[in-house]
Amino acid sequence: MSQIASRSRIAGAPISWGVCEVPGWGYQLPADRVLPEMRELGIAATEFGPEGFLPDAPQAKAELLESYGLSAVGGFLPLVLHTDHDPMPEVDAFIDDCLAAGAGVVVIAVATGQDGYDERPELSDVEWKILLGHLDRIADRATERGVVAAVHPHVGTLVENAEETQRVLDGSHVGLCVDTGHLVAAGADPVAITLANLERVVHVHLKDVDADLAARVQSGDLAFSDAVSQGLWTVLGRGSVDVAAMISALEGHGYTGWYVLEQDLKLTGEPEGEGPKVDVAACLAYVEGALATETVA
Repeated sequence: MSQIASRSRIAGAPISWGVCEVPGWGYQLPADRVLPEMRELGIAATEFGPEGFLPDAPQAKAELLESYGLSAVGGFLPLVLHTDHDPMPEVDAFIDDCLAAGAGVVVIAVATGQDGYDERPELSDVEWKILLGHLDRIADRATERGVVAAVHPHVGTLVENAEETQRVLDGSHVGLCVDTGHLVAAGADPVAITLANLERVVHVHLKDVDADLAARVQSGDLAFSDAVSQGLWTVLGRGSVDVAAMISALEGHGYTGWYVLEQDLKLTGEPEGEGPKVDVAACLAYVEGALATETVA
């Protein structure tokens, strides 16, 4: 696979530049720094990022991305799904954004309704039934409108670990977004989950993980947000996740979706020098190499 061909399936994410939806997360870089840096690296597509990063109006969002030579993948949509609150207006508004920008993926985080990702409640069986029903409705609406919905296991949400991920896959027909980092931080094996559910994987977020920090998050010794500040996510190939094995499994199964470079970062101020761009470049090179290996094999 040529470099150009492999890059056509590799996307960026504003969170790799520290841009996040969580209040108080850290210093937030503007789009007019992040988007040109993506393009300078040769990244051709990006997830939207949090509300406020791009313009609100769907067409304006699409035009800004196009002005930097970027296409849109879709993005991360936190939704409260364990109550009788109807999530469909939020879903439809997000799909409007996707359709205007030519994007195809709605990445659902099953939010707790609280700010941040450091605490979460336990759900009753009734709340789980409501949650799974909402996921099926969202999956169906996405299909009807020509996009795909994927649930994203994420630390501090109501679907974070292997058991909860499997409960969603067994109890609904929504697609799966594998996030290698968040699954490891929740004590799960992302490669095993991927191998067991290859037909359900419709989107991929690639992270590598500092195993020691992940263990402290799992034990409750360290809050998730503090672990991120201390370097929980590493450059791909430098942590404990066998990212290459997961890419190999997906490619061997015929996966044709996106690989999103997503090393969640917290900034304390304006980065000096090239800043986050350096690590994103290293991650990009890693995935290009992994995809090239699969083509040769």
